[in-house]
Amino acid sequence: MVLALTGCQGVNSKTDKKALLVVSFGSSFVENRVVSIDALEEELGATFSEYDAFNAFTSQMIIDIYKERDQVTYKNVEEQIEHIYKKGYGEVLVVPTHVINGEEYDQMNEALHPFKDKFEILNVSKPLLSSVEDYTRVIEAMMDEVPDVDEKTAVVLMGHGTHHDANSAYPALDYAFKHAGYPQVFIGTVEGSPSFEDVAKDIEQSGYEKVLLMPLMIVAGDHAYNDMAGDEEDSWKVMFKAKGYDVDYVLKGLGELSSIRELFVQHANEALVDEK
Repeated sequence: MVLALTGCQGVNSKTDKKALLVVSFGSSFVENRVVSIDALEEELGATFSEYDAFNAFTSQMIIDIYKERDQVTYKNVEEQIEHIYKKGYGEVLVVPTHVINGEEYDQMNEALHPFKDKFEILNVSKPLLSSVEDYTRVIEAMMDEVPDVDEKTAVVLMGHGTHHDANSAYPALDYAFKHAGYPQVFIGTVEGSPSFEDVAKDIEQSGYEKVLLMPLMIVAGDHAYNDMAGDEEDSWKVMFKAKGYDVDYVLKGLGELSSIRELFVQHANEALVDEK
């Protein structure tokens, strides 16, 4: 997608001065952020080495946590794109690390909109699940990470979920897994649909006896450690155990998987090809 308008007053026209802006939701779990978001930023930076690298978080809450807890400053999208503009960059490649085209992606684009005529070239790549091919690649990546399980085990991938229309990506991915020959895989979400109740009902009807939980999120952070694998009574681990299942879990974010990082790189390259 190209948001650039050329020849406008105030435009930065020096296209030999290039900036890469990697936009993530963020995570307050430092070690988990390092192996997922930071790893993504490093891989994108190495791939697009002719660009100067910048990052931004879309979660102001997480930005505030780092500032208060660690005295570390992260910029939001508005602050970082303005900083890049003031530095005189003429070409900007924005790479969101979001899973779906949801609220965070919309907010990012809203923040970029006032600058659409401020750069000679402003390219924005797509989130993880943006095409049929993306679903296939994500399925392959996830199944490579699933430990050996027997036919009695249901594999539950927990996504964040949203009330945004883009939540439809989750049931679509559930269908895609089963269509690809993985009937034991179920997609659930914390804040959208399919819900825990939806997934639990489907698993019960299918006759599985054990459950393996895995996060379907860029970072295995708060939701993965607490909502999925926590010891509170409303965690998915505890609720599945209460229903009589043997439960195991894997705490590994999508950003830790090299094949997922490669898919974000592919999306970034496609944004550049679209511009041409």
